[in-house]
Amino acid sequence: MKISGATFAGSSTRVSQKPKRRLPEFAFIGRSNVGKSSLINSLCGNQKLAMTSATPGKTKLVNHFLINDKWYLVDLPGYGYARLDRKGREELAAVIRDYITRSEEMVMLFVLIDSRHDIGRIDLDFLAELGELGIPFALILTKCDKQGPNVLAAQLERDREILLQQWEELPPVFCTSARTHAGKEEILDYIENILNTL
Repeated sequence: MKISGATFAGSSTRVSQKPKRRLPEFAFIGRSNVGKSSLINSLCGNQKLAMTSATPGKTKLVNHFLINDKWYLVDLPGYGYARLDRKGREELAAVIRDYITRSEEMVMLFVLIDSRHDIGRIDLDFLAELGELGIPFALILTKCDKQGPNVLAAQLERDREILLQQWEELPPVFCTSARTHAGKEEILDYIENILNTL
């Protein structure tokens, strides 16, 4: 799939506020500084589409982007922000949960994980919650260009072993780099294949 058009379609904190036009939604979520906005900009070929920042927690709303006038790419707030107070974390968690449990148009949730570190307890708890809720998801490993191929391969195997302690089978996994655009075509082709089945 080639993205020829990507436009901001609106922000919301509740599903009732999202764009009125109903189209398939592919949502992206991850912990702070995982590289979510950079990946979204890479996928869409627009470095200014999603706001990037070195400060964790900049995305506090559910942001919809209309892609090729056919589907929405949805940029979700991140989970597990240590710098927010308890009330702030609870409010963000409520925004996330409202969207992932109530948006009937969401067909896939992409969960971003930093490839340089072992999958953390916060990530595993979030994935477990998705499993309990029956929400379809795929994993995107970010920043795969930041280490050599042997170190990366070893890290991917460690992550696989960690996940298999909790899951009988693994979801689709994509290894990406916003800088080199590695994984971009694979993710877009995966989305296109899903769209073709709807």
